[in-house]
Amino acid sequence: MYNAKVRNYQKEALKTRVAGADRYEIIQMLMAGALEKMVLAKVAIEKKHLEAKSEHLSKASAIIEALRGCLDFEVGGEVTENLYALYSYMLDRLLDASIKNDPTVIDEVSSLLKEIKSAWDSIPNDIRQQTLSENGVDANVG
Repeated sequence: MYNAKVRNYQKEALKTRVAGADRYEIIQMLMAGALEKMVLAKVAIEKKHLEAKSEHLSKASAIIEALRGCLDFEVGGEVTENLYALYSYMLDRLLDASIKNDPTVIDEVSSLLKEIKSAWDSIPNDIRQQTLSENGVDANVG
């Protein structure tokens, strides 16, 4: 009962965070969520909980697929093409990790996503606000 209440609270807190977030913050949350699911999948492999492993890797893959689907090729150019290829590689490797029950493959994908997230997190706030304004998004939201 206690765990259900905690999970419900966490869901509601996440909904609140998403409702007040701008696009940059949502991407940060997605990346953090994928990283969390990969950690949980790795633990599940180590404990031989294969059903949980599949669930966590499936969720991590869905998040990475969503990140890949959000790429804007008209604006991003070569960087976007490289990110698309990298996200595709990550998806292939997560499938390998699931088939082989190999936590080292999950570490590889986590490391790649952490690099992307680190670059994303280092975008200065003034650049974020400028980009949001240029794209017709209210920069004061979130």
